[in-house]
Amino acid sequence: MRVGGLLVRHEVRLLVSLALWVARRTHGTGGGRAFGYAGGQGAMTAGFAFVCLVETVALSVLLRDWPAVHAAVLFLDVYTIVFVVALHASSVVRPHVLNVERGSLRIRRYVHVDLCVPLERIASVRRELRMTHERSEGELDVEVGSQTSITLELTEPVTHVTFLGRRREVRVVRFHADDAVGLVRALGRARV
Repeated sequence: MRVGGLLVRHEVRLLVSLALWVARRTHGTGGGRAFGYAGGQGAMTAGFAFVCLVETVALSVLLRDWPAVHAAVLFLDVYTIVFVVALHASSVVRPHVLNVERGSLRIRRYVHVDLCVPLERIASVRRELRMTHERSEGELDVEVGSQTSITLELTEPVTHVTFLGRRREVRVVRFHADDAVGLVRALGRARV
């Protein structure tokens, strides 16, 4: 029952992100400086949505003689296209946020990851482009297009809550930002 509730919450958050994207608004950036991470994945997402659209049309033609199956598959196909576009929208409307007044860096990815890192816990920050990531205890890799561009090392662990609610303590966070150099510089100024 708990997992079902989490999945419904996920779908609602995706649809809200789609509405925010259409309205050209962002989520949770008030008072802070936003740093996007969606730039490198837009073409891939558009390609995936196009493939889903072609599949929808093809299955619509193939199943035209079976109205019940046609209606069910058409609904699922259209919802898949909405889901793909909503995923991209969530990455656009939920950027990373550096809020100097609150003393925090909010690292996000879609509606799946939302990690708040207090600035006083950041021991070091550096631009580090990585294309491969091995899972390690105490490390969190928030990849975009299988890459990360910034590495944070923390003085104390922060708690990351996974998609299904599991809690992990992390001391190293790697994530991607379109303007990695600008974010590293802004973090350097904010920590001083």
